[in-house]
Amino acid sequence: MELDPERLVGGADAVRAVFEGLPIMLAGLDGPELVIVAANAAYRTAMGREQLVGLTPWEAFPDIVGQQTIEMVYRVYRTGRPESGVEWRVQFDRHATGEGVVEAYFDFTTAPRLDDKGNVVGVVLFAHDVTDRVRQRQTAERKAAEAERRYAEAREVITALQRQLLPPGLPVLPSVRIAGSYLLADGADASGGDWFDAVPLADGRVGLVVGDVVGHGVAASAAMGRLRAVLRDRLEETGDVRTAVAAVDRMARRGRDTHAATVCVVVLDQGGDFEYCTAGHPPPLVAGAGQARYVPLSGGGPLGTGSTHAVATDRLDPGDVLLLYSDGIVERPGREPAASSVELAQVLADAVADTGYRTPGLPAVERATALTLEMMIRTTGHADDITLLAAQRVAPVDPLHLTLPGDLEVVRAVRRALLAWLVELGAGEQDVVALQHAVVELVTNAVEHSRPDRADGTITLDAALAADGVLRISVTDDGRWLRRCSTTDQDFHLDHGLGLAMAGGLADELHIARTTHGTTATLHRELSRPARLLTADQVTSGAPAGGGEPGLLLVLDQPQTEDNRVALDGPLDVTTGAQLTAELDRLTLGGSHELTVDLTGVTHVASVAVAILHRAVERGERNRAPLWLYAPAGSVADHVLTLVSLEHDRG
Repeated sequence: MELDPERLVGGADAVRAVFEGLPIMLAGLDGPELVIVAANAAYRTAMGREQLVGLTPWEAFPDIVGQQTIEMVYRVYRTGRPESGVEWRVQFDRHATGEGVVEAYFDFTTAPRLDDKGNVVGVVLFAHDVTDRVRQRQTAERKAAEAERRYAEAREVITALQRQLLPPGLPVLPSVRIAGSYLLADGADASGGDWFDAVPLADGRVGLVVGDVVGHGVAASAAMGRLRAVLRDRLEETGDVRTAVAAVDRMARRGRDTHAATVCVVVLDQGGDFEYCTAGHPPPLVAGAGQARYVPLSGGGPLGTGSTHAVATDRLDPGDVLLLYSDGIVERPGREPAASSVELAQVLADAVADTGYRTPGLPAVERATALTLEMMIRTTGHADDITLLAAQRVAPVDPLHLTLPGDLEVVRAVRRALLAWLVELGAGEQDVVALQHAVVELVTNAVEHSRPDRADGTITLDAALAADGVLRISVTDDGRWLRRCSTTDQDFHLDHGLGLAMAGGLADELHIARTTHGTTATLHRELSRPARLLTADQVTSGAPAGGGEPGLLLVLDQPQTEDNRVALDGPLDVTTGAQLTAELDRLTLGGSHELTVDLTGVTHVASVAVAILHRAVERGERNRAPLWLYAPAGSVADHVLTLVSLEHDRG
């Protein structure tokens, strides 16, 4: 007996009333274009739009393009797999309420809608506005700031070591703006071997470095610190990419903890041309005009593996952003490396073009390192450290020149003008505060102690940022050095020179030149901006925490083959490195027998595994018992082994 559908689900009017009155946000979309065919009152109210039916998501919500929400809906239709998000931050315009652009947080699930034959015919979305919950938590977090500060002071020594070994800041330069982010992997052994550096060179060029040492923990951090110090020293001394890479390559050959480290080194000149070397490291990205491209690999494998490291050249146009990164942002849980690389390029292009979140006043390099990080890990989490270093060619800011009357009324004007100029330069907050104090002291000192002889006497301030990132500010008066009027000599000696002492303490250098025509005080300070050193909860509240439980590595014998052959299935990472080493020793009888390793089923190849495979291949060559690696074209292992120039059969 066939049942009446109305007896099962109710009549159309009743179903519509229930659907419309549900407190949860619901919407249904049909067909390949995903036209909205249903949206209940809760959904329309939350999104601030009354007219949605008949529109595609692109037409209904053009203001959230680039925030990875619409993209997810179409991906669910293509793949047939549901996807969910927790506390996703979304910026959009609530037209109907007149609120304008708002920022809200949502928990949601997007699922495919199937016909009676199991074919995907549309998508259903249900969501809950959790903005109040998120705001309450944020308020509680602000109230707990003091407790968090005390906790931060008691953090594990290993994290403190990581922060000490990385550069405290990135240089502020006239023609290049630089920003960086470092996201620590989760877990008790969080400190890793990623590092970054930006090195101003004497001729106006700048060296940019991102590297990755095998493993995690104190040993990896210490190895990273040694490589970084050598590389920085050689770049400062020679300014030559080839020489600098050769130096760290020699060092990597001498120690197991530095063996198979990877590094990308770029030297960028003020005209936009740059030389670079990718020693087993992912290639840099160049983004501009709404698109991004990978520069070609220069060639050569990881450090200390006997590879020859070539140097290549490319060009950065004005306004373009150059991004160096570690493989943690590409090798994310649940993402194929090739697809993840494409995703990184698109997300970077959107961030640089500012087509996603509205970030007025945030420089493109800051968006490239902050928003790119947030967008990439929000759906997958991360299993390894992630380092991003971005540089953008910018037009130099004109030097500051002020000619002012020699009285104390000029102090306020100097402070305002200097603040505006330093902000335009991109100076960090600490530099701004220090320089404002120092310059005001010099101006005050000029007025009080070097009173101009003439009624039309002046004080002149000149400030310019040199190509090496050193700011030079001079304050000149045209008066005589006069002893201040004091009631006693003791008062004079206590006060005399205090302003200069304060200015000197706030500068790297302070020089005073006195002549019969006046006095000039010149201070030097190297400018820098802090890089972001983050943990996962500081990036975005919507990203899953960490990469999940470590997978199992299966070693499968293949007795049906003629040669000695095994297949590996699962992740090759820090959690399975010891197992991989032990199995290779067992299967090759300590490197004395040939072995073919099939990597088709490998789901992840971390740097620790690359080092193990490199050592095993080298041992086999020495013993005339080769270790053959097989990784079919397009596989995870093929992507990584090609990147690090580890020879393998692609089928």
